[in-house]
Amino acid sequence: MNLALHNGWLGALEAGALALVIGLLAYLLCHFLARGLRWPEGHAIGWAAFASVAIGAGIDLWHLFSLFFVNPGSPARVQLALAGIHDPGGLGTRVMMEIFGALGGVLLAWLWFESRKAGQAPRTR
Repeated sequence: MNLALHNGWLGALEAGALALVIGLLAYLLCHFLARGLRWPEGHAIGWAAFASVAIGAGIDLWHLFSLFFVNPGSPARVQLALAGIHDPGGLGTRVMMEIFGALGGVLLAWLWFESRKAGQAPRTR
């Protein structure tokens, strides 16, 4: 995410909260799409989880992945790679919180829809 977040744990919690909202919205979209296409509920959960992690943690995951390919013998390249990352010291924590937030948002939305289904009375003919 390209937002001006705080550094450290506060920034990680903010990024996780944003990813949670993305997870909620992704499940909402995938649930109605799956219902319209008559897919099983597992397809909606899987696609929502994939989309929310890709959207919520995509940039930070890419930065974390690309750091493995920086030549540590070249300080200029390391400095250049770290210059484009917001809070490089807390990158791993932020990625972890974004993934947990995105998957937690999908889980909360699924639980909310399941509780609504359980509260409905069965239809009689």
